[in-house]
Order: sequence, then structure tokens, then C-alpha cells
Amino acid sequence: MENNLLKAYAEVDKILSFMAVRYVEKVPKKMREMFKNEKLQDYEPNINKNIPLEEQQLERKTLAILAMLNLNYWCENQKEKQELLRAYSDNDKKIEEELREKYNPDNIFKNKNKEQDVEQETDKITSVVEYREKNFIKKLLDKIKRLFRR
Repeated sequence: MENNLLKAYAEVDKILSFMAVRYVEKVPKKMREMFKNEKLQDYEPNINKNIPLEEQQLERKTLAILAMLNLNYWCENQKEKQELLRAYSDNDKKIEEELREKYNPDNIFKNKNKEQDVEQETDKITSVVEYREKNFIKKLLDKIKRLFRR
């Protein structure tokens, strides 16, 4: 299994150990045992029960597992489940919009066109300046002039 998933199991197991018994018992015993048995054994999660979960550095998969547990086992009624599903859906839509805006093919091509325009302008600017190397006689005369200036 993935290392991140095994870390997430360890974090979920630790979080469940901090929770009230009535919530822990709502999670099926087989699932709790899976978290205990499959977790990364040499990983000790650094979870402080006095700090809210969203402020701690938890694995993303840990949050996903907790969200699933909340939806399937800790919601008290159908109305609460529907509100939670709506919130998850809204979050997904918001993330999808951000990704679409960030990776929109039309915008990518617009940015490329802008970059090409800038490159063409710099080419125009650099092509206007012409560099001429001094010929041998001119160099010799300049050195002689410098000698007399001293």
C-alpha cells in the first residue's frame, strides 16, 4: 500500500483514540481494527487534541477518511447528511473551477501569444542595435593614443 495511506491510517487511529466512546463505537469494529493493523507501525502521528484538526499538518487522505466516517457513521439524520453532501459538492465545484481557470486551454494559448509578442519585441529591439568590431588599424591607433594620454 501507499506510504501516505498507511500514515493516514495511523493518524485516524490516533484521532479515534482521542474521541468520545460513543463516536468510536459508531465506526464498525472491522474498520477500527483495519486502521490499527494496517497503519504504518513506525510512524507516530503528532496530533495535539487541544488544536483543531484543520490547523494541524494532517495527511490529505486522513481528512478524506474522517470526512467519510463523518458522512457514513457520525451524521445523526438524513438532513445532516444531505447538508454535508452539499458542502462536499460545493467544495468539489470550487476546486474544479479553480483548476479550470488555472489550466484553461484558451488562457494557456493567450499566455503563449503574449510571451511570443514579448519575444518578438525584444528581437526587434536587439536587431536595431548593430555591433561593429574595430578593425586592426583602429585598435592600434587607440592604444597609441592611450599611451600618450598617460
